[in-house]
Amino acid sequence: MTDDLNRLKAALRTATPAPDEDAKAVAIALAQKNFTVRQELTDGARPTHDGSEKPTGFVTGVKNMFSSIGLKPALYASSSLAVLGLGIILVLPVSTLDRTVTLGDLTVVQTETRELAKPEKEEDAAPMVEEAEIALGTRSIEASAPTPTARLQKLQEPVAGFISEDYDDRFLVPENNERFANESPNPLKITAEEAVSTFSIDVDTAAYAFVRATIMDGYLPNPDAVRIEEMVNYFPYDYPVPKAGDAPFATSVSVFQTPWNPHTKLVHIGIQGEKPAVEERPPLDLVFLIDTSGSMQDSNKLPLLKQSFRLLLSRLNPEDRVSMVTYAGSSGVVLESTAANEESTIIAAFDRLHAGGSTAGQAGLQLAYAQAEKMHEDGRIGRVLLATDGDFNVGISNPDDLKQYVEKKRDSGTYLSVLGFGRGNYNDALMQSLAQNGNGTASYIDTLSEAQKVLVDQVSGALFPIANDVKIQVEFNPATVAEYRLIGYETRALKREDFNNDKVDAGDIGAGHTVTAIYEVTPVGSPAVMSDPLRYQASSIETPSNELAFLKLRYKEPGQDSSQMITTPIGNETSTPTNEARFSAAIAGFGQLLRDGKYLDGWGYREAIALANSSKGEDAYGYRAETITLMRLADTLSR
Repeated sequence: MTDDLNRLKAALRTATPAPDEDAKAVAIALAQKNFTVRQELTDGARPTHDGSEKPTGFVTGVKNMFSSIGLKPALYASSSLAVLGLGIILVLPVSTLDRTVTLGDLTVVQTETRELAKPEKEEDAAPMVEEAEIALGTRSIEASAPTPTARLQKLQEPVAGFISEDYDDRFLVPENNERFANESPNPLKITAEEAVSTFSIDVDTAAYAFVRATIMDGYLPNPDAVRIEEMVNYFPYDYPVPKAGDAPFATSVSVFQTPWNPHTKLVHIGIQGEKPAVEERPPLDLVFLIDTSGSMQDSNKLPLLKQSFRLLLSRLNPEDRVSMVTYAGSSGVVLESTAANEESTIIAAFDRLHAGGSTAGQAGLQLAYAQAEKMHEDGRIGRVLLATDGDFNVGISNPDDLKQYVEKKRDSGTYLSVLGFGRGNYNDALMQSLAQNGNGTASYIDTLSEAQKVLVDQVSGALFPIANDVKIQVEFNPATVAEYRLIGYETRALKREDFNNDKVDAGDIGAGHTVTAIYEVTPVGSPAVMSDPLRYQASSIETPSNELAFLKLRYKEPGQDSSQMITTPIGNETSTPTNEARFSAAIAGFGQLLRDGKYLDGWGYREAIALANSSKGEDAYGYRAETITLMRLADTLSR
């Protein structure tokens, strides 16, 4: 018998300590604190810690500690809390103490097992396992441990500690598996070296809604979750509409002083899509692809999803059609093509949905596209609406592989839009890859109000495209602009040669959509210039001195393979900005504060709040007032 096992047996023979009133008081206090943790964890909308927030207080400290050490160590550590509260600790023999965490009057000791108790023979392992399980209070070990030796190793694996038989796994804080698609903020470009900027437009709004949900839960968001262009484009703007017979959208450009730097200018580009009457749009064929995996059971996931799609049904026309596909451990068609006015049939299909199983996203996508192809008819618009928390763990799950799959399918003319739900498994990177390459949009639904905005108020723009593969290219004049930077659109950058290549995919504009892009430019001779002139640069540049830049846009009519181009010179004159331009600049500043604020030079939340307040305008739906509240909360959380 090993020395380790002898020490374990000796520990088992140790007499139970006498009742201690002080230990009892500590245990009661601990139970109250654990009750507080439990109350917070049962709120489905409450996010788990992702490492970017500033922890405060006991509860947050516990949550952050558990998040940092993972699922299984968290289970052991939480049990150690209970044991320490009673003044009793029983551990397997170990050689190394790794971590001590103090939370108020409690000290949690996390200990790694470096020396494992190993039986000399397999038949000796079973009694050792039994004694170890009795000592540690465990009742079962994972089925993946097929032999007694393996079970013994499982018992000693991550952290040696005490697991109470009364342990309630509802106290366990789940790991945060959220993944985000973003790049580093765009750097400052020197015009003389790189005068051309090219990118795809973006009408997604997922980042704004996710940022809002995080701040409303009392945390600053992970900087990688902040895509500034999606925050700016969350709001409808009153830009000039296109004239009848012109392009499907109109562009407007203004130049005004930068709010956060008196020595630079903002070049503000606004795009307004045409607004055809709802009754004039083509009929829709919608395939609802619904994630019903086990991770979707929270109240802010599948239940909210059902409520959201019911709102959408109220805005569909009788000639529209709906089909429904679900995926979990396997995929299946739960509703064949059904006329949208057969509302009771569709709602009954929704009511039958329940969450459970793994996430076979690939099979679900394949089946949804197959349904769309069955429903396809000329003169109708086909779209797959994928609703998920983003967790694909069966089949194709790599974003690059899914991108290639969706790219092949978009040629069939079926659009793919993605609606994200919930926290914890939220896979923003996957959602962005699917939506961007499926000629669709990505939205995040955190409340029924957001579902109303995305699926009711903006249903035409979300489902009815008016221009595909919209690209923007701006050539800056080195005679008037020394430096420039594009605010946002990091994940939408294109190569210069991509602008004229009609095979390169880009973003789409829906009916009534507005798109905003903002550049900060530094005029030649401004004290804000950050780069030194080159020694061997040409001393004179023959270019028009009354232009800052030249704007070019390319787009395709839906169903067409060849693009058309619109050009607009951008003058050097500074004008008084409209409220629409000023409010979008306030949001651009807010987004930069949430990321790094590198170029804001001391301009902070209070200045952003003042600018947004003074330019809020009519605000029919209250979106802008809500954002000002978020700014105030972020200001408080940042201190």
